[in-house]
Amino acid sequence: MTIHLADYEDGDEYDGKYKHDLAALQKRLEHIQVAHIVGGTRAIVMFEGWDAAGKGGIIQRLSAEWDPRNYKVWPISAPTADEKAHHFLWRFWNRLPANGNIAVFDRSWYGRVLVERVEGFASETEWRHGYDEINAFEAQQVESGTTLIKLFIHTTQKEQDRRLEARLDDPWKHWKTGLDDFHNRSRRDEYLEAMAEMFARTDTATAPWTVIDGNDKKAARIAALTLIADRLEAGVSMVPPPLDPKVKKVAEKALGLR
Repeated sequence: MTIHLADYEDGDEYDGKYKHDLAALQKRLEHIQVAHIVGGTRAIVMFEGWDAAGKGGIIQRLSAEWDPRNYKVWPISAPTADEKAHHFLWRFWNRLPANGNIAVFDRSWYGRVLVERVEGFASETEWRHGYDEINAFEAQQVESGTTLIKLFIHTTQKEQDRRLEARLDDPWKHWKTGLDDFHNRSRRDEYLEAMAEMFARTDTATAPWTVIDGNDKKAARIAALTLIADRLEAGVSMVPPPLDPKVKKVAEKALGLR
């Protein structure tokens, strides 16, 4: 099915009990992480989207109850000189999760066909070839047993502008905005064109895209976390791990439970 970002702009307010529903989702996600640790299962949760779309807020709430030893958030920015000296996927291969771990990417390898395409950091030959390279890379992860979730958080220009303005008004949010935000904003039509082709070329049966309407932050967070929980849960056994009989015996003796 063709993805059109204009279909994700309703911005309907969340009509549930936000704090209650968020807490329930986070408890569910906590159990899901345990299932990944115990089962030695790997997962990648990848976010793309507009500046100020709410990716960071979703990630913050996604990982709120996770054990920090078994997940890693990778904020992806411009490649270093060393990374530029390698294939563009090299730096992502080095960040793939180990068994029992979950990797969260705040932006990703899709920079090749988005910012590198629009800003001219990659040649047309390079970014056009990038679609096949990305599809192969993602297929390899899925075929090796890694759960891969790809989310795009969408906002309208009007809502993005409102959030950018709010960052200017709050001194504690100044660090969250910079010249790139406004440069990228000025080229929105070019980015929309690149995004349309990205979806058309990389929304595969193996690694499908999910677009989240990010125009209402609470609704977006609940929608994203629900989707992530459903997808992560499908890849693991949710039967709680049994207590080791040897541990049980020693614990009962130590705690006077016998």
